[in-house]
Amino acid sequence: MRENILEKFSLAGKKAIVVGGAGDLGIAMVEAISQAGAQTVVIDLDDRVFTLCKNLKNTGLNVSPIKADVSKIEEIEESYKTALKILGGTIDILINCAGIQRRYPSEDFPDEEWHKVISINLDATFFYCKYAGNSMLKNGGGKIINVASIMSYLGGITIPAYAASKGGVAQLTKALSNDWAAKGICVNAIAPGYMDTQLNTALVNDKKRTDEVFIRVPMKRWGTGEDLKGLTVFLASSASDYVTGTVIPIDGGYLAR
Repeated sequence: MRENILEKFSLAGKKAIVVGGAGDLGIAMVEAISQAGAQTVVIDLDDRVFTLCKNLKNTGLNVSPIKADVSKIEEIEESYKTALKILGGTIDILINCAGIQRRYPSEDFPDEEWHKVISINLDATFFYCKYAGNSMLKNGGGKIINVASIMSYLGGITIPAYAASKGGVAQLTKALSNDWAAKGICVNAIAPGYMDTQLNTALVNDKKRTDEVFIRVPMKRWGTGEDLKGLTVFLASSASDYVTGTVIPIDGGYLAR
């Protein structure tokens, strides 16, 4: 008898690292894979990572926190080594969802802010993929999920660093998939649309801008972390074993308009 389809979505026995897991979208992704059965290590600079993991542990989930500044390569490497040790030396799932946003006119964009956005949104994504990829190649494969954005497709306004970084995440996802698909590693990206998160607080609280956004969003609402949970589990599980190199929007229909 063939495996029950619901069993394909189980992450029981899997070991995962979520980078940026204490952010608004990251929390939902951590909850999703942990509830599906994965042992999860959450890496974040925000002290919320400790509260998040404590609360999830209190519900019976196997989660562990690590505080690290992912804009610094030495902390990326050290946090990965520490996470891998917690997981017993193996990793099945990597989720990269650390990200920041900065808004300035392009002609006035501060150099230091450019480098900060690129280092966290793009550089850290690559380095965690590199480290996890090496581990997964030794273990026969795994699943990598990067968080891109609808700004991987669009230019946006006054966000040149963010748009460049997320465009880079999308292309990086495809490049790594090309290199590793035949070696058992599926690399995909989720591209959230306009989400009700701290990054978009100014937009969410601006009725005029919200009305403008909703002209392009057929569902007429902001997305939330809850909207990412199903796709996250799918891409992390054996249900998606023939899915790789994709960038999948979760945008309420925005890109279809």
